[in-house]
Amino acid sequence: MIGQIKQNIKTTLISCCLSGLVICSVPIYADTKPDTISTETQTEVDSVEPLTQDDQIDATDTSQPSEIIYHKTIFSLSGEPKYPDNFEHLDYVNPNAPKGGVIKFAEIGSFDNLNRFASRGAPERNSGALYDTLFTNSSDDIQSFYPLIATSITYSDSYRWAEVTINPNARFQDGRPITARDVEFTFHKFMTEGVPSYRVFYEGVTVQAIDTYLVRIELPEKDRTKLLSFAGSMKVIPKHFWQDHDFSEPLSTPPLASGPYYISDYKLGQYVVYKLNPDYWAKDLPINKGLNNFDEKRIEYYMDNSIALEAFKAGEYDIREESEPKNWFTQYQGQHFDAKNIIKQERPVTTATNTKWLAFNLQKDLFKDIRVRQAITLAFDFEWLNHAFYYDSYKRPYSFFENTIYAAIGKPTEQELTWLMPYKDIIPEQAFDDAYFVAKSDGQGFNRDNLLKAAELLKQAGWVIKEGKLINEKTNQPFEFELTAYVGDDVKYAIPFQQNLARLGITMKISLLDSSQHLRRLRKRDYDMMPQVYYAMNYPNSNLSVYWGSQYLNSSWNGSGLHNQAIDNLIDAINENIDDEKTLIPLGRALDRILTQEYPMIPMWYNSKTYYAYWNKFGKPAIEPTYAIGIDSWWYDADKAASLPKNREH
Repeated sequence: MIGQIKQNIKTTLISCCLSGLVICSVPIYADTKPDTISTETQTEVDSVEPLTQDDQIDATDTSQPSEIIYHKTIFSLSGEPKYPDNFEHLDYVNPNAPKGGVIKFAEIGSFDNLNRFASRGAPERNSGALYDTLFTNSSDDIQSFYPLIATSITYSDSYRWAEVTINPNARFQDGRPITARDVEFTFHKFMTEGVPSYRVFYEGVTVQAIDTYLVRIELPEKDRTKLLSFAGSMKVIPKHFWQDHDFSEPLSTPPLASGPYYISDYKLGQYVVYKLNPDYWAKDLPINKGLNNFDEKRIEYYMDNSIALEAFKAGEYDIREESEPKNWFTQYQGQHFDAKNIIKQERPVTTATNTKWLAFNLQKDLFKDIRVRQAITLAFDFEWLNHAFYYDSYKRPYSFFENTIYAAIGKPTEQELTWLMPYKDIIPEQAFDDAYFVAKSDGQGFNRDNLLKAAELLKQAGWVIKEGKLINEKTNQPFEFELTAYVGDDVKYAIPFQQNLARLGITMKISLLDSSQHLRRLRKRDYDMMPQVYYAMNYPNSNLSVYWGSQYLNSSWNGSGLHNQAIDNLIDAINENIDDEKTLIPLGRALDRILTQEYPMIPMWYNSKTYYAYWNKFGKPAIEPTYAIGIDSWWYDADKAASLPKNREH
């Protein structure tokens, strides 16, 4: 929940960070108890284990004469950074915000470990924030990187290497300096004990300590997005802690961290408390001024979303983003809302946004025929569901670049055809015609026209009705499959969808799993169909390979398993033209046509607005960031809290 509220409109870069594929992704914290964390802030270089002469790398004359060398403290993946090198603080903060108080959140589900990097188990979802990164983004400039652990970056226009300078004042929470050795160790740990998809994505990349506070990154081939996002987003773990722990295994105690908060209390599966470190080394950096204003952040876990909603209204936690529109319009009312003890807020979604889909597992023979996938897509009656359950507040995505200029529209342009034609024998014919669109139903709940079209498609694919069941003409097997969903997810859509499929003679079983079972089935691709969030992407970039590239077929991020040479080659072309928007637009749209017309997933919806509510005990800056609600810039207002009903102020 915290991650959703704080970063509800993020780009793929940020989403990839959450995935665990980029080192910026996951969590950790200290094995020591919170009250034993050192508050020492000594900066003497002699406190750091120096590199020996044999360790040091000759970094002189590393570039070819034709290379253009850039040296920057702030850099961007696309365009120019919002803030200059000498900026004092972010626009959406109060740099003099008071510190103190507690803010309480909720999560749905459970957790059994505090190592977000573990290859098994269900991690505490907010623990990714325990570690600082080399650079960091702001919530009004998510494509740029600002100094945090690092002070600057040097790279060339070959985009095959970068050198990052570490801030000598950077500290882990036990007071020990963060050095280039820790950065090198972090990458080695991820490559040897991290998730397999990470090792595939960064195959051939090297990270080496050049000097005590200088690290060099090298890529096997040119990739601007991969180089800059890797250098910018890389979390750094302490060698002196993790060298004695298996990185792939869960932890039942907090590991050593470096961020502004540490875990002061927890009970696995139930709650966790993050406490502000008063001696946080980076609290006065421009990127942090006015942020991290609460003494404590407490997260309670609930197994059921409806129970969590009632707990919020009872004052058990402070802020809630509502993902179910029906709840928003029917449940957020009563005396506390009337008295403005609870404040309701709505924000229109106008930027690239996360979208929800139902992924077919294309490794299943049942779904290999595109006509079958088209038919089942037609059976999903979005218009009726949106009106009956969701107060017409959802929009349906028709692109994997929704709300951007890279979404395919109309018929392909000449430039798009240039990219599509070489693959005409392996991509759907419809990719050369009108952009992807699913015929709308009448919204009355019968979906008759679409079901008739679906029945015809199934007949063409070799399926016939026998005694009310859809049977394969060749194998005589009935059409049956399982929809697997997370137990805390909104699955109101599932029964109407199931009923529509039954009209076609299809049997769909609905299985709800707890978080551990769900994650295990996802990783093993042990499912027929599963809901999937496709994370927002502001522009096409190399992260597309994680979602659709053949080399990442076994990644849990490719929910459908769709892949082919056309997709791979277009992603490669996107990487080569990342700086050329004139070329990138038709490239992105061409790829979008292939992806959507393969029908790998059923488009469900995304919210046209962000809905959230909070107990009225917080101060907020006058300016809100573009890409998030901005809770990190809020502060506890004791006067407002005192006016709340008894026992609601804390």
